[in-house]
Formats: sequence, C-alpha cells, structure tokens
Amino acid sequence: MRATKVSGIRLSRRMDEVGFSDIVQIRNKVMAMRNEGHKVFSLHGGEPFFETPDDIKFAAVRALVDNQTHYAPSSGLPQLRQALVTKLAAKNRIDATTDEVITTVGGSQGLYAAFQIVLDAGDDALVFSPYWTPIGDLVTGAQGRPLLVPTITARRNGIRKTLEQFATPKTRAIYYNTPQNPSGLVFTRAEALEVAAFALERDLIVIADEAYEDLVYEGEHVSIASLPGMAERTITCFTFSKTYAMTGWRAGYTVAKEPFMTAIRKIVLYSTNGVATPVQYAMIQALTTPESQIAARREEYRVRRDLLVKGLNEVGLDCDPPAGAFYAFPNVEKIHKNSRTAAQILLDKAHIATIPGSVFGAQGEGHLRFGYAIPPHEIADCVEALREFLA
Repeated sequence: MRATKVSGIRLSRRMDEVGFSDIVQIRNKVMAMRNEGHKVFSLHGGEPFFETPDDIKFAAVRALVDNQTHYAPSSGLPQLRQALVTKLAAKNRIDATTDEVITTVGGSQGLYAAFQIVLDAGDDALVFSPYWTPIGDLVTGAQGRPLLVPTITARRNGIRKTLEQFATPKTRAIYYNTPQNPSGLVFTRAEALEVAAFALERDLIVIADEAYEDLVYEGEHVSIASLPGMAERTITCFTFSKTYAMTGWRAGYTVAKEPFMTAIRKIVLYSTNGVATPVQYAMIQALTTPESQIAARREEYRVRRDLLVKGLNEVGLDCDPPAGAFYAFPNVEKIHKNSRTAAQILLDKAHIATIPGSVFGAQGEGHLRFGYAIPPHEIADCVEALREFLA
C-alpha cells in the first residue's frame, strides 16, 4: 500500500535554531569507546567528584516511607521555601519572602523560565562569552538573539564600556554567570557593580546563574541581586547539583520579585507542576549541611585544580588558574588551532575526553575545557598521557 503523504505537518518555527548540546554528543562518544574496551580519561564532564551525602539520600527515603509521595504545592513545600529564604539572606545577602522563591527542576528550568518570561520575539540578550552552551539555545528558543560579549575584552577595556558597545536598542536582558562555566572566571564586586549600573541605566533585566556559588577559590562570590536597586530587576537561578552532588536529583530554585515570579510560576505549573515531593525533602536536608563541610569539599577541588593547572602548563598548554567552578580552560593551539579538531585528536590519540572551546561561543576557540572533578590520581594519569602525547 502506498503511504499517504500528510501535508501541513511541521514544527513551530521557533525551534528551527535550537540545537542539541555538543557536550552530550561527546559524552556518547566516550561511552562508545568504553564499550569497545578503551580506557578514557574523563575530563569532559560537569559532575561533582563525590556522591550525594547519605543524610540527603536518607531524607528522600524517609519521605517515601512516610508516604510523602503526593502533590506538593507547585512552587515548593512551604518549609523548603522558608529554608531557602533563610539561606539566601545568610549566604547571598538577598532579602526575599517565601512568595519570591520557587523550586525548579534543576537550575535549568529556572533559566528556561527566565528567558521565556523576559524575551519577546526580536529581543536581544547580552551574554558574557565564553558561556555555558545551553544559554544560546535558551535565548533563541525564546525567539531572542544572544549578543556575545567577550568577557576578557570586557575585563581589559571596562565592563560597562564593553556592554555599551555590544548593546542594541532591542537589548532587554543580561545573562550574568559567576563563577563562569567554562572558564572558571569569577566577577569581582567592582565588576558586578558595573554590570548593575549598566542594567539600571538601560532599564535591563539581569538573569543571574549562580550554579557554582560555593566553588570560589580566589575572591568572593557576589550575588548581583544583593546590590542596591538590583533585587527588583534580577532573576537569580540556583541549583543543588554542584554544592551537594545532586545532579541527577534535578533540584533547583529561583528567586525573583513581581512581576517576574507570577510568570515563572506559570511556566513551572504548566511544564512540570513542580519538583518531585521526595526530592524536596532531600533539599531541606541538604540545606542543613554545615558550611565547614562545604568548605572542605571546596579545598578538595582546589587540590585538583592546582594539580591539573600545573600539569597543563608543564606540557606547554598555557592555563591560568581558574578562580572558581571546576574547569580549566587552557589554550590548545599547540595541538590544533581548531578546538573541535584538537579535542578529537586528544580523544583519538591520547584517549583524553575534553570539550571544544568553540561550543561555548566564538570566544572559546583555541581552548579546551578540562573538568577536574575527578580523583587526583586520574588527573595525574591524564597529565602523564598528555606529556607522552606532546613529547
């Protein structure tokens, strides 16, 4: 029987420019190589090196045993939102009420919601670059246009001056990520004040991504919403993934004032209707983690950072120590000027998995992202493999 051609079936046009993550594709290649029996050094990932602490896991188990398996309020359990308000005031210097906090399915849902409620078709968003790869697609998926602002140029020439050069009359928002993925750059308080001044002057909305807030080795973490006049125009997105090793739990939260919060609630309600109830009880437990324990983890990351950066520089891949997050971003033009080619060469010849800098924007070209959230002995083995390959 001849198939009948159905006319008129197509996707919405706003999806035409939205792609899939290059990082996921690289992860699939690594899995395929391992299935073939190859040893691969995994420096491509963005997962914490430790497992979710037992007390957090047990909190979810207790919730299941206690039949906390029914619908929770789509904005989050009241006791969780109160705990988040307390945390925001103490750690981030952000004053919020429970009505100004909402739980999300990871930090990603908060970012998705933020761009959806802020951007109209044809609007522009300033994005410091290199940037976390999904951001470009989140902007285009909201029918906006990402305007890539070179972070290094901005630091050299002045943050505010550079933003003025890249802004257009259609600019509506600024994506502000600190510490940054992939470079590990941490904006200083003075630089945050420059971004804030520009946003206030141009009446812009800041979408702040603070996924790595607890991983700052040099300097301090400054939440831009805590600066004068910024709480009213900032949507800040957080995640439990990095601090508490809860990547697979999909636990996050967003803080914003009106009119933003009502619109975010709509996005959450009509997409997921909130975070899974047992996960929320795990989030409550995670927030009781002593700061000393978080600091100890941070020092373990620092050891890994120093080991990798030292090794990269020794083999001739110039790399400044990242001030935050858990990625190194060395120049790899010694291997190949094209970062995709350089990444493929390292994977094929040395079995070292990294991420090409170009997937983080044009400003990342010539670099590779090395993730150091792995055991120190694996970092040492990777450096030795690099040394042999580049000899």
